[in-house]
Amino acid sequence: MYKSVSAEEAVKVIKSNDRVYIQAAAAAPQQLINAMSARHEELRNVEVCHLHTEGEAPYANPELKNSFHVNSFFIGKNVRHTLKAGNGSYTPVFLSELPTLFRRNIVDVDVALIHVSVPDKHGYCSLGVSVEATLAAIENANFVIAQVNKNMPRTFGAGIIHVSEINAFVDCNDKLPGHEIAPPSEIENKIGNHVANLIEDRSTLQMGIGSIPNAVLSRLGNHKDLGLHTEMFSDGVIDLILKDVINGNYKKVNRGRALATFLIGSQRLYDYVDDNPFIEMRASNYTNDVGVISQNPKMVAINSAIEVDVTGQVCADSIGKNMYSGVGGQMDFIRGASLSEGGKAIIALPSITNKGISRIVPFLKQGAGVVTTRAHVQYIVTEYGVANLYGKTIKQRIKELVNIAHPNFRESIEKSYFEGIK
Repeated sequence: MYKSVSAEEAVKVIKSNDRVYIQAAAAAPQQLINAMSARHEELRNVEVCHLHTEGEAPYANPELKNSFHVNSFFIGKNVRHTLKAGNGSYTPVFLSELPTLFRRNIVDVDVALIHVSVPDKHGYCSLGVSVEATLAAIENANFVIAQVNKNMPRTFGAGIIHVSEINAFVDCNDKLPGHEIAPPSEIENKIGNHVANLIEDRSTLQMGIGSIPNAVLSRLGNHKDLGLHTEMFSDGVIDLILKDVINGNYKKVNRGRALATFLIGSQRLYDYVDDNPFIEMRASNYTNDVGVISQNPKMVAINSAIEVDVTGQVCADSIGKNMYSGVGGQMDFIRGASLSEGGKAIIALPSITNKGISRIVPFLKQGAGVVTTRAHVQYIVTEYGVANLYGKTIKQRIKELVNIAHPNFRESIEKSYFEGIK
C-alpha cells in the first residue's frame, strides 16, 4: 500500500530556506526531527514552526542557528531558550486561528512532518493524538513526510488522511512520550475544591493538563451528566468517563462524544483513546471556535495564569517581557464559556509562586502580556476562595481579588495600587 524509506532518506527533500511544520504535542515525529537536525551542516535558514512539542528538539540548539530558526506558535520547554539565544521567535496567535494562517497562505509550509497510525485496509491513517493545525499544514505543504507508528492510537474524528496525501513514509515502532502528573499539593487541592463547587451537573468542561485540573477532576465523582469539549485532556478524565460522570448527553455540539484537538498522558490514555468512538479529535479551528464552544449550555472553561492584576487583567504567556508559553486557546474558551447559556469562565492559580511571590498584583510586570482582558474575565480562583468579577466595578474587583490573595500581601497590594494611580 505504501513504500517505506529511512528517515534520513525522507528528509532529503528539505532544502535551505524552507519552512517546516512539525505536528504538535505527543505526536511530534522524533525520528524525522532527529534526521532533519542531523543535516544541519548542509542546510541553511530552515524555519521550523510548531506549537508545543514533547520530546527532544535538537534543531533548537543555538549552535545550529545558521541552519535552523524556531518559530513557536506556543512556546514549549524544549525551545524556550531560543528566544534569548536569538535562534527562535514567537508568533502570537489564537489556537483557533492557526489553521487559518496556513489556509490563507499567510504562513506557507514547504514540508510537513507528521506522525500517523498504520493505514487501515482502505489506505486511511489517523493523526492519532494531535490534530490541531496539522490538517491545514498538510493541505498547504508542498511535501508531506509521515512517520508511521504501530503505537500511534487510531482516533475518530477529523484527523483521518489517505496515504495518497502523503509523499514519503518512514516506519517506526516508537512509544509515544508519556506525561506523568504529580499528585496535587494541599494548595492545589483547595483550588480544586473551589472550582469543583462552581461546576453544576450537565456542565461541559474545558481544562488543560496539570495538578490543578487533576485536582478538579478528582472532585467531580458525584456530578452527573458532564460533557467534555476541550483543547486537550489527559488521564484525569478516564475514570469519570468510565463512571458515566462524563457522558456528553447534554452537550449541544457533538452530543455523546468527548471532543479535543490533542492529547498528552500516560500509556493508559493512549490505549483508552485507540479505536474509541467516544473520543473525537477535531482541528483547532473547530474545537476552539468561539461560536461552536458557546453552543454548549453551562460551558465551564478552566484555565491558569502567571499573574493577575487587581482590575482583572490576566497575564498567561509571559513573565514580564520574557515570553514563556503563548496565547494558546485561553481566550477562545474564556469567550466561548462567557457566551454560553449558564457558562462560567474560570482562571485558577495559586496565590503565590514557589518562591513566595504574590501572583495577585497591583500592576502587571512591565512588558507582561494581557491574554485575557479585564472585560473578558469572570471568575478568579486561588486557594483562598473565588472572586466573581463579572459585572463588577474596578473598586469592587480590587476588593474581591485582595480577599483571595495571600494574607501576607493583601494590605500591600491594595496600598500599592491606589498609591500608583494617584
